[in-house]
Amino acid sequence: MDKKKAGNTVFIVSLVIVAVMAIWSVVFNDSFTVVSNAAFNFLTTDFGWLYLLAMIVFLVFIVYVAFGRFGKIRLGGDDSRPEYSNLTWFGLLFGCGMGVGLVFWGVAEPLSHYLNPTEGIEGATPEAADFAIKSFFTHWGILPWANYAVIGLALAYFMFRKNKKGLISTILEPLIGEKLANGWLGKLVDILAVFATVAGVVTSLGLGTLQINAGLEYMFGIPSNLMVQIIIIVVVSFLYIGSAVSGIEKGIKIISDTNLYVAIGLMVVCFIVGPKIEVLNSFINGIGQYIGDFIPDAMWINSYGDNSWLGSWRLFYWAWFIAWAPFVGVFIARISKGRTIREFVMGVVLVPAIASCIWGAVFGNLGINLAEKGKMAIETLQEAVATPEVGLFVVLNEYPLGFLLSIVAIVSLCAFFITSANSGVYVLSMLSTDGDINPPNSKKILWGVIQSVMAVGLLMAGGLKPLQTISLAAAFPFIFIMFGACASFIKAVRSEKVVEKHETGKNAVDQAETGSLGGA
Repeated sequence: MDKKKAGNTVFIVSLVIVAVMAIWSVVFNDSFTVVSNAAFNFLTTDFGWLYLLAMIVFLVFIVYVAFGRFGKIRLGGDDSRPEYSNLTWFGLLFGCGMGVGLVFWGVAEPLSHYLNPTEGIEGATPEAADFAIKSFFTHWGILPWANYAVIGLALAYFMFRKNKKGLISTILEPLIGEKLANGWLGKLVDILAVFATVAGVVTSLGLGTLQINAGLEYMFGIPSNLMVQIIIIVVVSFLYIGSAVSGIEKGIKIISDTNLYVAIGLMVVCFIVGPKIEVLNSFINGIGQYIGDFIPDAMWINSYGDNSWLGSWRLFYWAWFIAWAPFVGVFIARISKGRTIREFVMGVVLVPAIASCIWGAVFGNLGINLAEKGKMAIETLQEAVATPEVGLFVVLNEYPLGFLLSIVAIVSLCAFFITSANSGVYVLSMLSTDGDINPPNSKKILWGVIQSVMAVGLLMAGGLKPLQTISLAAAFPFIFIMFGACASFIKAVRSEKVVEKHETGKNAVDQAETGSLGGA
């Protein structure tokens, strides 16, 4: 199958599936909601154990390849070096992978765990505060980033060291063979990746729009309605499509670099005006509990008891991060040429995990402190948790410079989900042009418009949550695809080492023969 035909197959089939899902979710929203909820509940109830096991497997794989004998292999030729500075690289992968979620949930999630913890812990107590921070660290720490790194590492290796296409199906080639990887099975994998990416970016675009609108309403009285939300989407769409068209080196890089400084500045100022000692104590205590309880928490699921909290939070997050793995993984691969495997893992897994935990300690304690010190009624905080898009602004308003910090938070939120959206556009264009790492601008514009139109349609129908839910169910097969990626990568790097040993041995024999001839 030639390149143009292969790219068109994935593009056309993906477009049809996305269109069908969009029409179903908008026109028949009630039935779509019922089906998506039933599918997701079935998977997380019957296969919750598999989600937990999968995240542990991904972490073990990443640690093994980074700190074993393969760690010094470069993602590219042996003389290749990184295309981006460490700061730019970190800003790109952080903005693509977690930025929107951390701004959206940084205050709301720890506060929710504090007020409504799992069974056996009384809400709004110091014990609940410890549970809240530890849970946030578990959800945003090392496991989700290890999940992203599986696809990112494997694809970067095959793209830049083996000169393969920038497609998810490429990763599986050593395992299933070239014929299947380039045939129907490979196309199916790439189509699933496109759908998961579209659904993930569209729901993030919609949720980000709702939070921006909530912030504008809370601070300036601008009404929270569909018209304002459409205007926000249109403005943001011009920015993210324009930056995607200008390329990674220009538009995407500039927005990412700028927002990294804005986000760090926001966090530092929030730490200064917030409960500093409590934040430091909470971070140290939270890290200790996170490390100490890592395995029990990562594999915690009740055999007979109540798993409702687990399903609503941890299993939902694991499903969501697995659904985002193809999108984030492809983008991380694209920007990681020239780095060693060990450097890749340290940069993609360890550094962002630590940054996410610091963020959670600062922003999480802004909300918890208000309750513990009696500065805000529990009922008011419960209302903020019930509408998480406004929780950030309600809490910031109780601190010095709250109004200014809320404006900066809106700017940061806009920049983060512009980065996510333009990364998504770039990845969708790659996947639908047979893995071209520099896809045409026409595809970028088309996918950008599709995302924005879908977000508007779903906001009109109130269908963001069902689309997110169905995308999690549809991404369930990616657990097995990612298991295959782990096995395929190990097979490929082992064969590479065997070749190197063979060549080294052959050279030694040649040198010995030459020496003996010279001596003769």
